Amino acid sequence: MSSKRNIPTRRFIKPSFNFLIEKKRDGGEFTQEEIRYIIDSTLDGEMPQHQLAALAMAIYFSGMSAQETADLTEEMMLSGEVIDLSNIAKPKIDKYSTGGVGDKTSLVLVPLAMASGVVVPMMCGVEHDYVINTLDKLASIPGFKGQQSAEQFAAQLGRIGGAIIAQTEDLAPADAKFYELRKETGTIPSLPLITGSVLSKKLAEGSEGLVIDVKWGNGSFIKDLEQAKQLARSMTRVGRSMKRRCVALVTDMNQPLGDTVGTSLEVKEAIQLLKGQGPEDMKELVLKLGMEIVRLAGVAGSTLSAKQTVQRHLTDGSALEKLKELVKAQGGDTAYIDHPEKFPAARHIRKLPAPKRGYVHTINAAMIARGVHLLGAGRDENHGKVDHSVGVSEVKKVGTQVKQGEPLMMIHYNDEAKLEQALEYFKNAYRLAPKRPTPPPLIVERVA
Repeated sequence: MSSKRNIPTRRFIKPSFNFLIEKKRDGGEFTQEEIRYIIDSTLDGEMPQHQLAALAMAIYFSGMSAQETADLTEEMMLSGEVIDLSNIAKPKIDKYSTGGVGDKTSLVLVPLAMASGVVVPMMCGVEHDYVINTLDKLASIPGFKGQQSAEQFAAQLGRIGGAIIAQTEDLAPADAKFYELRKETGTIPSLPLITGSVLSKKLAEGSEGLVIDVKWGNGSFIKDLEQAKQLARSMTRVGRSMKRRCVALVTDMNQPLGDTVGTSLEVKEAIQLLKGQGPEDMKELVLKLGMEIVRLAGVAGSTLSAKQTVQRHLTDGSALEKLKELVKAQGGDTAYIDHPEKFPAARHIRKLPAPKRGYVHTINAAMIARGVHLLGAGRDENHGKVDHSVGVSEVKKVGTQVKQGEPLMMIHYNDEAKLEQALEYFKNAYRLAPKRPTPPPLIVERVA
């Protein structure tokens, strides 16, 4: 493991915190030394919380230049431990998503990349609001452990080529402090702060490159398409400036991804995908993100060879074997991968009937996610314990024609009272119309 920044030899005169706040408020640009001072003052508690909050708000409104954002990312990365994976010869590429409803692509892409000869060092942070963390999904497999030390993480990567664990506290601790402050001050959507937050952690975990899935829409915290494109450009630009290979896809999150939302339901769908089956939208996204990973890693040179590599490992069972290898390495019972019917089933399954005949015109993915949380799939709704059997399946997608009474989704639940609360969200999530709408493209833009 390596760590800590080199302090410049020339004398730096510390500015007042008021000066820094006013400088950014008035559109000024911070020097690298000033950013380093802000990070150090945040870590040691020297900058009072109210002034740090004012600084975050000034950054939110005035923004940061590309150089400032790169400096912020580097200083946050160097605020803690930086994992050294240079002893692993294979390319080390991670994947990051801004978070989406029903997004189980990491469960498929990590073993898929491993099977393709790519090492995937994935650490998961706290997801925003109603999005279910990848580790909570994997926790539906009995025995699976998401906590590891940096040393255990590096050892597993060297041994099997992949790991999915919780972010360690020693990685980018300055970001953790900033993130808590951003939640309290309404500055989560700040593009430079998002960029610095994501890249500081991803690069500290030892990645040489990063494939980013920037989601936009009602099921994402980024509601505006143009803002999602700007974030994709910001992340790839800063990644390149830090000499890392980086590519981003801007993808649609105006309806759930795949056919399921929950924990074990999503794991079962991921297993389907690793057998070459599963819903078409998930297949498309896995294929495109997987192609980006193998190309970024240098495993495949052309678009055609990248596509062939991904498709081969999805259909020949090698990626599924890698998932079993990863689950076993982290203490999980691989019998659940071989026999998905072993996952506990909810006591009740109920359809959500279509109120009239028509086409599914729009879906509010966030409402579906909140309903699933109310059923017990969210920690905040279940006193820290997740009910792995609940969720929704067979979700009808935008453009689908339905008859009155036909199910828009199937609801898996254990508690009638929780169902009643969740039903309000599920019912309000769907809008039907007499004419077939044009479904939005899943992948809007590629930024490299």
